[in-house]
Amino acid sequence: MSTKKIQSALISVFHKEGLSPIIHSLDKLGVTIYSTGGTEKFIREEGVDVVPVENLTDYPSIFGGRVKTLHPKIFGGILHRRENESDLAEAKKFEIPPIDLVIVDLYPFEATVASGASEEDIIEKIDIGGIALIRAGAKNYKDVVMISSMEYYSDLQNILDNQGGETTEEERKLFAAKAFATSSHYDSAIFNWMNVGEKVPAFRLSASPARTLRYGENPHQKGTFYGDLSEYFDQLHGKEISYNNLVDIEAAVQLIAEFDETAFGILKHNNACGIATASTAKEAYQRAFAADTVSAFGGVLVSNKEIDKDTADEMNSLFFEILIAPSFTEEALEVLKQKKNRILLVQKKPWHQKTQFKSLLNGAIVQDYDLKSESKTDLEVKTKKAPTGEEVDDLIFASKVCKQSKSNTIVLAKNGQLLASGVGQTSRVDALNQAIEKAGQFGFDLNGAVMASDAFFPFPDCVEIAHKAGITAVIQPGGSIKDQLSIDYCDENGLAMVMTGTRHFKH
Repeated sequence: MSTKKIQSALISVFHKEGLSPIIHSLDKLGVTIYSTGGTEKFIREEGVDVVPVENLTDYPSIFGGRVKTLHPKIFGGILHRRENESDLAEAKKFEIPPIDLVIVDLYPFEATVASGASEEDIIEKIDIGGIALIRAGAKNYKDVVMISSMEYYSDLQNILDNQGGETTEEERKLFAAKAFATSSHYDSAIFNWMNVGEKVPAFRLSASPARTLRYGENPHQKGTFYGDLSEYFDQLHGKEISYNNLVDIEAAVQLIAEFDETAFGILKHNNACGIATASTAKEAYQRAFAADTVSAFGGVLVSNKEIDKDTADEMNSLFFEILIAPSFTEEALEVLKQKKNRILLVQKKPWHQKTQFKSLLNGAIVQDYDLKSESKTDLEVKTKKAPTGEEVDDLIFASKVCKQSKSNTIVLAKNGQLLASGVGQTSRVDALNQAIEKAGQFGFDLNGAVMASDAFFPFPDCVEIAHKAGITAVIQPGGSIKDQLSIDYCDENGLAMVMTGTRHFKH
Protein backbone atom coordinates (compact mmCIF):
# COMPACT_ATOMS: atom_id res chain seq x y z
CA MET A 1 0.00 0.00 0.00
CA SER A 2 1.55 3.33 -1.17
CA THR A 3 2.51 5.69 1.67
CA LYS A 4 2.83 9.47 1.34
CA LYS A 5 4.37 11.98 3.71
CA ILE A 6 2.58 15.26 4.28
CA GLN A 7 4.92 18.10 3.34
CA SER A 8 2.48 20.90 2.55
CA ALA A 9 -1.02 21.81 3.70
CA LEU A 10 -3.83 24.18 2.84
CA ILE A 11 -5.99 25.15 5.81
CA SER A 12 -9.16 27.22 5.46
CA VAL A 13 -11.81 26.69 8.10
CA PHE A 14 -14.86 28.48 9.51
CA HIS A 15 -14.60 26.90 12.97
CA LYS A 16 -11.21 27.14 14.67
CA GLU A 17 -11.99 24.89 17.65
CA GLY A 18 -9.59 21.97 17.94
CA LEU A 19 -7.28 23.30 15.24
CA SER A 20 -4.42 24.52 17.45
CA PRO A 21 -2.82 21.10 18.23
CA ILE A 22 -2.86 20.20 14.54
CA ILE A 23 -1.18 23.48 13.59
CA HIS A 24 1.63 22.87 16.06
CA SER A 25 2.08 19.24 15.00
CA LEU A 26 2.35 20.30 11.35
CA ASP A 27 4.86 22.97 12.29
CA LYS A 28 6.92 20.45 14.25
CA LEU A 29 7.02 18.19 11.20
CA GLY A 30 8.22 21.07 9.00
CA VAL A 31 5.07 21.16 6.88
CA THR A 32 4.56 24.26 4.72
CA ILE A 33 1.17 25.76 5.57
CA TYR A 34 -0.93 27.86 3.20
CA SER A 35 -4.00 29.62 4.50
CA THR A 36 -6.60 32.33 4.01
CA GLY A 37 -8.24 35.18 5.90
CA GLY A 38 -9.31 34.43 9.44
CA THR A 39 -7.58 31.04 9.47
CA GLU A 40 -4.29 32.64 8.42
CA LYS A 41 -4.62 35.15 11.27
CA PHE A 42 -5.38 32.34 13.73
CA ILE A 43 -2.27 30.41 12.67
CA ARG A 44 -0.06 33.48 13.03
CA GLU A 45 -1.46 34.12 16.50
CA GLU A 46 -0.45 30.54 17.36
CA GLY A 47 3.12 31.57 16.58
CA VAL A 48 3.39 29.37 13.49
CA ASP A 49 4.65 30.47 10.07
CA VAL A 50 2.01 30.53 7.35
CA VAL A 51 2.01 31.45 3.64
CA PRO A 52 -0.98 33.56 2.59
CA VAL A 53 -2.85 32.05 -0.35
CA GLU A 54 -2.58 35.47 -2.03
CA ASN A 55 1.21 34.99 -2.25
CA LEU A 56 0.61 31.83 -4.24
CA THR A 57 -2.19 33.05 -6.50
CA ASP A 58 -1.21 36.75 -6.88
CA TYR A 59 -4.90 37.51 -6.25
CA PRO A 60 -6.46 38.98 -3.13
CA SER A 61 -9.66 37.71 -1.58
CA ILE A 62 -12.39 39.38 -3.65
CA PHE A 63 -16.14 39.97 -3.70
CA GLY A 64 -16.44 40.18 0.05
CA GLY A 65 -14.61 36.89 0.55
CA ARG A 66 -16.72 34.95 -1.96
CA VAL A 67 -13.59 34.12 -3.98
CA LYS A 68 -10.41 33.21 -2.11
CA THR A 69 -9.13 29.80 -3.15
CA LEU A 70 -10.75 29.36 -6.58
CA HIS A 71 -7.52 29.53 -8.57
CA PRO A 72 -5.51 27.10 -10.80
CA LYS A 73 -2.51 27.25 -8.50
CA ILE A 74 -4.61 26.04 -5.58
CA PHE A 75 -6.58 23.40 -7.40
CA GLY A 76 -3.63 22.45 -9.55
CA GLY A 77 -1.59 21.92 -6.41
CA ILE A 78 -4.25 19.56 -5.10
CA LEU A 79 -5.28 17.78 -8.28
CA HIS A 80 -2.05 17.15 -10.18
CA ARG A 81 -1.00 13.50 -10.10
CA ARG A 82 2.36 13.02 -8.47
CA GLU A 83 3.28 9.99 -10.56
CA ASN A 84 2.11 11.42 -13.90
CA GLU A 85 5.04 12.88 -15.84
CA SER A 86 2.84 15.24 -17.86
CA ASP A 87 1.15 16.59 -14.72
CA LEU A 88 4.50 17.09 -13.02
CA ALA A 89 5.88 18.92 -16.04
CA GLU A 90 2.89 21.27 -16.14
CA ALA A 91 3.11 21.89 -12.41
CA LYS A 92 6.75 22.87 -12.82
CA LYS A 93 6.03 25.05 -15.86
CA PHE A 94 3.30 27.02 -14.11
CA GLU A 95 5.08 27.05 -10.73
CA ILE A 96 2.33 25.12 -8.97
CA PRO A 97 3.54 23.63 -5.66
CA PRO A 98 1.97 20.37 -4.47
CA ILE A 99 -0.57 20.49 -1.65
CA ASP A 100 -0.59 17.18 0.26
CA LEU A 101 -3.12 17.97 2.98
CA VAL A 102 -6.32 19.98 2.78
CA ILE A 103 -8.20 20.95 5.95
CA VAL A 104 -11.51 22.61 5.23
CA ASP A 105 -14.86 22.90 6.93
CA LEU A 106 -17.98 24.40 5.42
CA TYR A 107 -20.04 27.44 6.27
CA PRO A 108 -22.76 26.49 8.77
CA PHE A 109 -25.64 26.42 6.28
CA GLU A 110 -28.00 24.19 8.29
CA ALA A 111 -27.43 26.08 11.53
CA THR A 112 -28.12 29.35 9.72
CA VAL A 113 -31.40 28.03 8.31
CA ALA A 114 -32.39 26.68 11.73
CA SER A 115 -31.70 30.07 13.33
CA GLY A 116 -34.45 31.70 11.26
CA ALA A 117 -31.98 33.93 9.43
CA SER A 118 -32.94 35.94 6.36
CA GLU A 119 -32.70 34.50 2.87
CA GLU A 120 -29.74 36.79 2.16
CA ASP A 121 -27.83 35.48 5.18
CA ILE A 122 -28.66 31.88 4.28
CA ILE A 123 -27.41 32.31 0.72
CA GLU A 124 -24.13 33.73 2.00
CA LYS A 125 -23.68 30.51 3.98
CA ILE A 126 -23.71 28.39 0.81
CA ASP A 127 -20.05 27.45 0.60
CA ILE A 128 -18.42 27.46 -2.84
CA GLY A 129 -14.67 27.34 -2.39
CA GLY A 130 -14.82 24.91 0.52
CA ILE A 131 -17.03 22.40 -1.26
CA ALA A 132 -14.80 22.58 -4.36
CA LEU A 133 -11.68 22.01 -2.27
CA ILE A 134 -13.29 19.01 -0.59
CA ARG A 135 -14.19 17.43 -3.91
CA ALA A 136 -10.74 18.09 -5.33
CA GLY A 137 -8.86 16.70 -2.35
CA ALA A 138 -11.11 13.66 -2.14
CA LYS A 139 -10.88 12.98 -5.87
CA ASN A 140 -7.09 12.91 -5.70
CA TYR A 141 -6.91 10.76 -2.57
CA LYS A 142 -4.02 8.78 -4.05
CA ASP A 143 -1.86 11.82 -3.32
CA VAL A 144 -3.82 14.04 -0.93
CA VAL A 145 -5.19 13.76 2.62
CA MET A 146 -8.61 15.43 2.74
CA ILE A 147 -9.96 16.52 6.14
CA SER A 148 -13.48 17.81 5.55
CA SER A 149 -14.70 18.41 9.10
CA MET A 150 -13.42 19.02 12.60
CA GLU A 151 -15.04 15.67 13.35
CA TYR A 152 -11.94 14.05 11.82
CA TYR A 153 -9.29 16.15 13.55
CA SER A 154 -8.49 13.41 16.07
CA ASP A 155 -7.81 10.93 13.24
CA LEU A 156 -5.42 13.40 11.62
CA GLN A 157 -3.77 14.20 14.95
CA ASN A 158 -3.02 10.51 15.45
CA ILE A 159 -1.35 10.34 12.02
CA LEU A 160 0.75 13.41 12.71
CA ASP A 161 1.85 12.33 16.18
CA ASN A 162 2.23 8.58 15.74
CA GLN A 163 3.01 8.15 12.04
CA GLY A 164 5.18 11.19 11.44
CA GLY A 165 2.64 12.55 8.96
CA GLU A 166 2.81 9.48 6.73
CA THR A 167 -0.45 8.02 5.40
CA THR A 168 -1.35 4.91 3.50
CA GLU A 169 -3.56 4.97 0.44
CA GLU A 170 -6.19 3.07 2.43
CA GLU A 171 -6.25 5.85 5.04
CA ARG A 172 -6.45 8.55 2.38
CA LYS A 173 -9.30 6.79 0.61
CA LEU A 174 -11.23 6.54 3.88
CA PHE A 175 -10.78 10.29 4.43
CA ALA A 176 -12.01 10.81 0.86
CA ALA A 177 -15.15 8.77 1.50
CA LYS A 178 -15.80 10.82 4.63
CA ALA A 179 -15.27 13.98 2.59
CA PHE A 180 -17.87 12.99 0.01
CA ALA A 181 -20.24 12.15 2.87
CA THR A 182 -19.70 15.72 4.11
CA SER A 183 -20.24 17.29 0.70
CA SER A 184 -23.28 15.21 -0.24
CA HIS A 185 -24.95 15.97 3.11
CA TYR A 186 -24.28 19.67 2.62
CA ASP A 187 -25.66 19.71 -0.90
CA SER A 188 -28.75 17.77 0.18
CA ALA A 189 -29.47 20.35 2.86
CA ILE A 190 -29.17 23.17 0.33
CA PHE A 191 -31.37 21.39 -2.19
CA ASN A 192 -34.11 20.72 0.34
CA TRP A 193 -34.07 24.38 1.40
CA MET A 194 -34.15 25.54 -2.22
CA ASN A 195 -36.84 23.07 -3.28
CA VAL A 196 -39.72 25.03 -1.80
CA GLY A 197 -43.03 23.36 -2.51
CA GLU A 198 -41.15 20.31 -3.80
CA LYS A 199 -41.36 21.58 -7.36
CA VAL A 200 -38.30 19.56 -8.32
CA PRO A 201 -39.44 15.91 -8.29
CA ALA A 202 -36.45 14.49 -6.43
CA PHE A 203 -35.99 12.98 -2.97
CA ARG A 204 -32.84 13.80 -1.02
CA LEU A 205 -32.17 12.79 2.55
CA SER A 206 -28.87 12.79 4.37
CA ALA A 207 -28.84 11.73 8.01
CA SER A 208 -26.03 11.40 10.51
CA PRO A 209 -24.52 10.38 12.80
CA ALA A 210 -24.84 6.63 12.47
CA ARG A 211 -25.60 4.45 15.47
CA THR A 212 -24.89 0.75 15.06
CA LEU A 213 -27.66 -1.17 16.78
CA ARG A 214 -27.30 -4.49 18.55
CA TYR A 215 -29.26 -5.93 15.64
CA GLY A 216 -32.21 -5.11 13.45
CA GLU A 217 -35.81 -6.22 13.81
CA ASN A 218 -34.53 -9.72 14.61
CA PRO A 219 -31.16 -10.93 15.92
CA HIS A 220 -30.07 -12.28 12.54
CA GLN A 221 -30.54 -8.85 10.89
CA LYS A 222 -28.01 -6.02 11.00
CA GLY A 223 -29.37 -2.65 12.03
CA THR A 224 -28.16 0.96 11.96
CA PHE A 225 -29.91 4.15 12.98
CA TYR A 226 -29.02 7.30 11.07
CA GLY A 227 -30.09 10.46 12.82
CA ASP A 228 -29.69 12.59 15.91
CA LEU A 229 -31.87 11.07 18.62
CA SER A 230 -30.56 13.64 21.09
CA GLU A 231 -32.49 16.36 19.25
CA TYR A 232 -35.68 14.97 20.79
CA PHE A 233 -34.57 12.89 23.78
CA ASP A 234 -32.17 12.72 26.68
CA GLN A 235 -31.64 9.18 27.92
CA LEU A 236 -31.38 9.27 31.71
CA HIS A 237 -31.06 5.57 32.38
CA GLY A 238 -31.15 2.09 30.92
CA LYS A 239 -29.69 -0.15 28.28
CA GLU A 240 -28.81 0.66 24.69
CA ILE A 241 -31.82 1.50 22.54
CA SER A 242 -32.62 -1.16 19.94
CA TYR A 243 -34.24 -1.16 16.50
CA ASN A 244 -37.61 -2.23 17.85
CA ASN A 245 -37.29 0.28 20.70
CA LEU A 246 -36.85 3.06 18.15
CA VAL A 247 -39.94 2.04 16.22
CA ASP A 248 -41.98 1.86 19.42
CA ILE A 249 -40.65 5.22 20.63
CA GLU A 250 -41.86 6.93 17.48
CA ALA A 251 -45.28 5.29 17.79
CA ALA A 252 -45.47 6.39 21.42
CA VAL A 253 -44.62 10.05 20.81
CA GLN A 254 -46.98 10.18 17.84
CA LEU A 255 -49.80 8.87 20.02
CA ILE A 256 -49.20 11.15 23.00
CA ALA A 257 -48.90 14.16 20.68
CA GLU A 258 -52.63 13.78 19.99
CA PHE A 259 -53.51 14.91 23.52
CA ASP A 260 -53.32 18.29 25.23
CA GLU A 261 -54.98 17.12 28.44
CA THR A 262 -53.08 14.90 30.88
CA ALA A 263 -52.71 11.52 29.16
CA PHE A 264 -50.78 8.30 29.62
CA GLY A 265 -50.25 5.58 27.03
CA ILE A 266 -48.96 2.02 27.05
CA LEU A 267 -47.93 0.58 23.70
CA LYS A 268 -46.98 -2.84 22.43
CA HIS A 269 -45.77 -3.45 18.88
CA ASN A 270 -46.60 0.15 17.89
CA ASN A 271 -50.22 -0.05 19.05
CA ALA A 272 -51.84 1.30 22.19
CA CYS A 273 -52.87 -1.50 24.51
CA GLY A 274 -53.86 1.17 27.03
CA ILE A 275 -54.35 4.91 26.99
CA ALA A 276 -56.41 7.21 29.16
CA THR A 277 -56.83 10.80 30.25
CA ALA A 278 -57.20 11.93 33.86
CA SER A 279 -56.43 14.80 36.19
CA THR A 280 -53.01 13.39 37.20
CA ALA A 281 -50.33 11.27 35.54
CA LYS A 282 -50.80 8.58 38.20
CA GLU A 283 -54.53 8.25 37.59
CA ALA A 284 -54.04 8.31 33.81
CA TYR A 285 -51.49 5.49 34.18
CA GLN A 286 -53.85 3.44 36.36
CA ARG A 287 -56.66 3.80 33.83
CA ALA A 288 -54.37 3.00 30.89
CA PHE A 289 -52.95 -0.07 32.64
CA ALA A 290 -56.45 -1.36 33.43
CA ALA A 291 -57.26 -1.59 29.71
CA ASP A 292 -54.92 -4.56 29.26
CA THR A 293 -52.90 -5.68 32.26
CA VAL A 294 -51.43 -8.56 30.25
CA SER A 295 -50.13 -6.73 27.18
CA ALA A 296 -48.66 -3.96 29.34
CA PHE A 297 -45.91 -6.40 30.37
CA GLY A 298 -42.77 -5.42 28.44
CA GLY A 299 -44.47 -2.40 26.91
CA VAL A 300 -43.47 1.16 26.14
CA LEU A 301 -44.96 3.79 28.45
CA VAL A 302 -45.45 7.44 27.54
CA SER A 303 -46.78 10.46 29.42
CA ASN A 304 -47.28 14.08 28.45
CA LYS A 305 -46.86 15.19 32.06
CA GLU A 306 -44.04 15.01 34.58
CA ILE A 307 -43.56 11.69 36.37
CA ASP A 308 -43.61 12.21 40.13
CA LYS A 309 -42.83 9.74 42.92
CA ASP A 310 -46.45 8.63 43.37
CA THR A 311 -46.70 7.75 39.68
CA ALA A 312 -43.31 6.04 39.74
CA ASP A 313 -44.27 3.96 42.79
CA GLU A 314 -47.49 2.92 41.06
CA MET A 315 -45.76 1.64 37.90
CA ASN A 316 -42.53 0.36 39.43
CA SER A 317 -43.76 -3.21 39.91
CA LEU A 318 -44.54 -3.47 36.17
CA PHE A 319 -41.84 -4.76 33.85
CA PHE A 320 -41.63 -2.29 30.99
CA GLU A 321 -38.96 -1.51 28.42
CA ILE A 322 -39.21 2.26 28.09
CA LEU A 323 -40.79 5.25 29.82
CA ILE A 324 -40.99 8.58 27.98
CA ALA A 325 -42.03 11.80 29.71
CA PRO A 326 -41.28 15.53 29.48
CA SER A 327 -39.63 15.41 32.92
CA PHE A 328 -39.08 13.32 36.05
CA THR A 329 -38.76 14.42 39.65
CA GLU A 330 -35.58 13.34 41.43
CA GLU A 331 -37.64 11.17 43.78
CA ALA A 332 -39.29 9.45 40.81
CA LEU A 333 -35.90 8.73 39.24
CA GLU A 334 -34.68 7.11 42.45
CA VAL A 335 -37.59 4.69 42.22
CA LEU A 336 -37.45 4.03 38.48
CA LYS A 337 -33.69 3.52 38.31
CA GLN A 338 -33.96 0.48 40.54
CA LYS A 339 -34.22 -1.61 37.35
CA LYS A 340 -30.89 -1.20 35.55
CA ASN A 341 -32.11 -1.96 32.02
CA ARG A 342 -35.21 0.22 32.15
CA ILE A 343 -34.88 2.97 29.52
CA LEU A 344 -35.92 6.40 30.79
CA LEU A 345 -36.23 9.15 28.18
CA VAL A 346 -36.94 12.84 28.61
CA GLN A 347 -38.79 14.14 25.56
CA LYS A 348 -37.28 17.59 25.10
CA LYS A 349 -39.71 18.95 22.54
CA PRO A 350 -42.97 17.88 20.88
CA TRP A 351 -42.81 15.47 17.99
CA HIS A 352 -43.36 17.53 14.84
CA GLN A 353 -42.06 15.66 11.81
CA LYS A 354 -43.95 16.47 8.62
CA THR A 355 -42.63 13.90 6.15
CA GLN A 356 -42.15 10.14 6.38
CA PHE A 357 -40.56 7.68 4.01
CA LYS A 358 -39.52 4.07 3.75
CA SER A 359 -37.70 1.82 1.33
CA LEU A 360 -40.01 -0.09 -0.95
CA LEU A 361 -39.35 -2.41 -3.89
CA ASN A 362 -36.60 -0.69 -5.89
CA GLY A 363 -36.96 2.75 -4.36
CA ALA A 364 -38.57 4.76 -1.61
CA ILE A 365 -42.04 6.13 -0.97
CA VAL A 366 -42.48 9.51 0.65
CA GLN A 367 -45.60 11.07 2.06
CA ASP A 368 -46.82 13.65 4.53
CA TYR A 369 -47.35 12.36 8.04
CA ASP A 370 -51.02 12.06 8.94
CA LEU A 371 -51.24 15.27 10.98
CA LYS A 372 -55.01 15.61 10.74
CA SER A 373 -56.87 15.00 14.00
CA GLU A 374 -60.60 15.35 14.31
CA SER A 375 -62.18 18.09 16.39
CA LYS A 376 -65.83 18.70 17.20
CA THR A 377 -66.23 20.90 14.13
CA ASP A 378 -65.23 17.96 11.90
CA LEU A 379 -68.09 15.76 13.09
CA GLU A 380 -71.10 15.55 10.79
CA VAL A 381 -74.09 13.91 12.45
CA LYS A 382 -75.63 11.44 10.01
CA THR A 383 -78.31 9.91 12.21
CA LYS A 384 -81.56 11.13 13.70
CA LYS A 385 -80.01 10.87 17.14
CA ALA A 386 -77.07 13.15 17.88
CA PRO A 387 -74.34 12.07 20.30
CA THR A 388 -74.42 13.59 23.78
CA GLY A 389 -71.68 15.94 24.93
CA GLU A 390 -69.96 13.12 26.81
CA GLU A 391 -70.21 10.85 23.78
CA VAL A 392 -68.70 13.54 21.54
CA ASP A 393 -65.69 13.80 23.86
CA ASP A 394 -65.28 10.02 23.79
CA LEU A 395 -65.68 9.90 20.01
CA ILE A 396 -62.86 12.44 19.62
CA PHE A 397 -60.72 10.46 22.09
CA ALA A 398 -61.41 7.18 20.29
CA SER A 399 -60.67 8.66 16.86
CA LYS A 400 -57.24 9.85 18.06
CA VAL A 401 -56.35 6.38 19.31
CA CYS A 402 -57.75 4.82 16.15
CA LYS A 403 -55.64 7.08 13.95
CA GLN A 404 -52.46 5.88 15.67
CA SER A 405 -53.32 2.15 15.48
CA LYS A 406 -52.55 -0.32 12.71
CA SER A 407 -55.26 -0.93 10.11
CA ASN A 408 -57.74 -2.45 10.03
CA THR A 409 -58.61 -1.09 13.44
CA ILE A 410 -61.61 -0.61 15.71
CA VAL A 411 -61.36 1.28 19.00
CA LEU A 412 -63.84 1.11 21.89
CA ALA A 413 -63.69 3.83 24.54
CA LYS A 414 -65.62 5.45 27.37
CA ASN A 415 -64.93 8.32 29.75
CA GLY A 416 -61.54 9.13 28.20
CA GLN A 417 -60.27 5.56 28.51
CA LEU A 418 -59.41 2.94 25.94
CA LEU A 419 -61.53 -0.11 26.75
CA ALA A 420 -60.21 -2.30 23.96
CA SER A 421 -59.14 -2.26 20.34
CA GLY A 422 -58.82 -4.65 17.47
CA VAL A 423 -55.78 -3.80 15.36
CA GLY A 424 -54.04 -5.04 12.23
CA GLN A 425 -56.89 -7.29 11.19
CA THR A 426 -57.73 -8.32 7.63
CA SER A 427 -61.42 -7.73 8.30
CA ARG A 428 -63.12 -4.86 10.11
CA VAL A 429 -65.60 -7.36 11.57
CA ASP A 430 -62.68 -9.37 12.97
CA ALA A 431 -61.22 -6.19 14.47
CA LEU A 432 -64.54 -5.38 16.18
CA ASN A 433 -65.06 -8.88 17.50
CA GLN A 434 -61.51 -8.90 18.83
CA ALA A 435 -62.11 -5.62 20.63
CA ILE A 436 -65.40 -6.75 22.16
CA GLU A 437 -63.89 -10.01 23.38
CA LYS A 438 -60.90 -8.21 24.84
CA ALA A 439 -63.05 -5.66 26.66
CA GLY A 440 -64.98 -8.49 28.25
CA GLN A 441 -61.77 -10.27 29.21
CA PHE A 442 -60.71 -7.25 31.30
CA GLY A 443 -64.13 -6.69 32.83
CA PHE A 444 -65.32 -3.61 30.96
CA ASP A 445 -69.02 -2.87 30.51
CA LEU A 446 -69.52 -1.64 26.95
CA ASN A 447 -72.95 -0.17 27.63
CA GLY A 448 -72.67 3.52 26.76
CA ALA A 449 -69.26 3.13 25.14
CA VAL A 450 -68.36 4.54 21.72
CA MET A 451 -66.72 2.96 18.68
CA ALA A 452 -64.21 4.44 16.22
CA SER A 453 -63.19 2.98 12.88
CA ASP A 454 -60.21 4.04 10.77
CA ALA A 455 -62.17 3.57 7.53
CA PHE A 456 -65.76 3.33 6.35
CA PHE A 457 -68.15 0.43 6.89
CA PRO A 458 -69.01 -1.23 3.57
CA PHE A 459 -71.91 -3.04 5.25
CA PRO A 460 -74.01 -2.45 8.38
CA ASP A 461 -72.63 -5.58 10.08
CA CYS A 462 -70.19 -3.67 12.34
CA VAL A 463 -72.78 -1.23 13.68
CA GLU A 464 -75.13 -4.14 14.34
CA ILE A 465 -72.46 -6.08 16.26
CA ALA A 466 -71.49 -2.92 18.17
CA HIS A 467 -75.11 -2.16 19.06
CA LYS A 468 -75.67 -5.63 20.45
CA ALA A 469 -72.54 -5.18 22.60
CA GLY A 470 -73.91 -1.95 24.13
CA ILE A 471 -72.21 0.68 21.97
CA THR A 472 -74.29 3.87 21.72
CA ALA A 473 -72.28 6.15 19.39
CA VAL A 474 -70.02 5.62 16.38
CA ILE A 475 -67.41 7.70 14.55
CA GLN A 476 -66.17 6.79 11.09
CA PRO A 477 -64.96 8.61 7.96
CA GLY A 478 -67.82 7.53 5.69
CA GLY A 479 -67.44 7.34 1.94
CA SER A 480 -68.91 3.91 1.18
CA ILE A 481 -71.56 3.66 -1.52
CA LYS A 482 -73.52 1.76 1.12
CA ASP A 483 -73.16 4.30 3.95
CA GLN A 484 -76.92 4.62 4.11
CA LEU A 485 -77.30 1.00 5.22
CA SER A 486 -75.26 1.68 8.35
CA ILE A 487 -77.09 4.97 8.95
CA ASP A 488 -80.47 3.22 8.61
CA TYR A 489 -79.49 0.54 11.13
CA CYS A 490 -78.42 3.23 13.62
CA ASP A 491 -81.67 5.13 13.13
CA GLU A 492 -83.75 2.00 13.62
CA ASN A 493 -81.90 1.08 16.81
CA GLY A 494 -81.25 4.43 18.49
CA LEU A 495 -77.51 4.79 17.84
CA ALA A 496 -75.77 8.06 17.06
CA MET A 497 -73.31 8.13 14.17
CA VAL A 498 -70.99 10.87 13.02
CA MET A 499 -68.78 10.95 9.95
CA THR A 500 -65.57 12.92 9.52
CA GLY A 501 -64.72 12.59 5.84
CA THR A 502 -61.14 11.66 6.75
CA ARG A 503 -59.73 8.14 6.58
CA HIS A 504 -56.81 7.18 8.83
CA PHE A 505 -55.23 4.06 7.38
CA LYS A 506 -51.92 3.13 9.02
CA HIS A 507 -50.11 0.18 7.49
